[in-house]
Amino acid sequence: MALKGLKVIEFVGLAPGPFCGMLLADFGATVTRIDMNPRNSLDVLQGGKRSLALNLKQPKAINVVRSLCRSSDVLIEPFRPGVMEKFGLGPTVLLSDNPRLVYARLTGFGQTGTHAARAGHDLNYVALSGVLSMLGRKENKPTAPINLLADFAGGGLMCAFGILAALVERHHSGKGQIVDHAMVEGAAYVGSWLYRSQSLPVWGKARGENILDGGAHFYDTYETKDGKFVSVGAIENKFYRLLLEGLGLDPDLPQFEEEEQRRQLFETTFRTKTRDEWMEIFNGKDACVFPVLTPDEVESYKHNRERNVFVDYRQSEGDVLVPTPAPKLSRTPARSGATAVERGELEMAEEILGEIGIDREELVKLYEDDILLLSNRPKM
Repeated sequence: MALKGLKVIEFVGLAPGPFCGMLLADFGATVTRIDMNPRNSLDVLQGGKRSLALNLKQPKAINVVRSLCRSSDVLIEPFRPGVMEKFGLGPTVLLSDNPRLVYARLTGFGQTGTHAARAGHDLNYVALSGVLSMLGRKENKPTAPINLLADFAGGGLMCAFGILAALVERHHSGKGQIVDHAMVEGAAYVGSWLYRSQSLPVWGKARGENILDGGAHFYDTYETKDGKFVSVGAIENKFYRLLLEGLGLDPDLPQFEEEEQRRQLFETTFRTKTRDEWMEIFNGKDACVFPVLTPDEVESYKHNRERNVFVDYRQSEGDVLVPTPAPKLSRTPARSGATAVERGELEMAEEILGEIGIDREELVKLYEDDILLLSNRPKM
């Protein structure tokens, strides 16, 4: 895999950090999670990673982390500014130990600024990025797309990009550096096109009244006879004409007139058939009409199966749907860590600590001294 040989230390936090680590792990990096809970069921993105639970209030635990970082390429930390420094694991210390280390700091507001030390979540970060004000129907308040924009697109994904950029630069300079990534900035950057396209005809009206934000009848979702939905994205007139033909309407109807009447016509027409009946009509037409699939439908959808968009992953509580890593690389494809065989705490701890010269006897001593955290006492 493309990142094989890359060694990453990931301090466990909420979703953005684990997602960043997951991206690197799926593409081949060896990612070691530093947790403070030996059984952290809240982190659903830990598949394919190694885990080591340490009591970071203990100085010897800090020494273990420093030893691991001396031979690592990347560190990811999700804490508010100053927390890592209080642990004695700030960038000044770790970059002194290992000048080649890429030290990634993934936070909501960044390491500096008025809000740097404040708590927040995805919704707050998207709000401050300005993007939230553009999202939502005209008759409703601004609505965030769950926590995708800041936590994942603008957070973990952009942080992973920053890490890889720093690694490429290290190839030339031989030096690591700090990646200071704030989710406010990441969400704003993901929204670059929204900001820089405001002079285009697709904008110019209030939220929810523009072509791409629900203000156009030809770019929206519609309910069908069976209570399901279809997505319609017929922006260009050649696609719009095919849409009208498929709906049994006059293909010469003007696209940009009588907006409300046309929307009502579409709503009424789409309710005359089930979603799958409409798909029978539109599957052979380039009218930009596709089904809105639910999570229990996506894996069996023909195109998704052909492209292996999802992989099945069985956990004790049942089947869990896991997306396949993207993009697809031709020579060194990624592999979802969710499909990896689950390993025991002790097995992983022995492997990780063995890499810094700690044998089984010392491991047991670390456990007895409340430095290494395990669910069960290791045997000598």
